[in-house]
Amino acid sequence: MVYEERNVWAGLIVSLVGMTVYVIVVLSRAGGGPLTEVDWVPIMLWTIGGSIVATIVLSILWGILAGMFDPEGVGKSDQRDRDIARMGSRVGQAFLVIAGLGVIVLCAVEADWFWIANTMFFGFALSAMVGGVASVIAYRRGLV
Repeated sequence: MVYEERNVWAGLIVSLVGMTVYVIVVLSRAGGGPLTEVDWVPIMLWTIGGSIVATIVLSILWGILAGMFDPEGVGKSDQRDRDIARMGSRVGQAFLVIAGLGVIVLCAVEADWFWIANTMFFGFALSAMVGGVASVIAYRRGLV
C-alpha cells in the first residue's frame, strides 16, 4: 500500500469514528429532548480537533510500521497518486456543494443554528468520506 493510500485510509477510519462519536455524544446529551437544546459547539469543535490529531497520529504510526516492512517505498508518490487525489477531491466537492445548498435553504427558512451548523459539518464529513472511498476504489481498480 502506497503512502497516499495509507493516508486516505487513515482519514476514512478517523472520519467514520469521529462522526459516530459526535452523533452518540449529541444524542446522549439531548437525553430524549430536542436536539436544538444541546450545547453542540464544544462537542463539534472537539470532534474536529480530535479527528485532525487522530488522523495525523494514525498516518504517522501507520507510516512507521510500513517503513519497517518496506523502507524503499515509504513516502514515495507519483503521477498516479496525484491523479487519484485530484479525482477524489472532485468527487468529494460535489457533496460540499450539496451541503452548501442545504445551508442556504436552512438559512432561508430561518432554521435553528444547530441544524445549519450540523448540515455543513456533516457535509464536510460526507465529502471527505465519499472522496476517500472514491480514491480507495481508484487505487484498487485503477483510474479509467
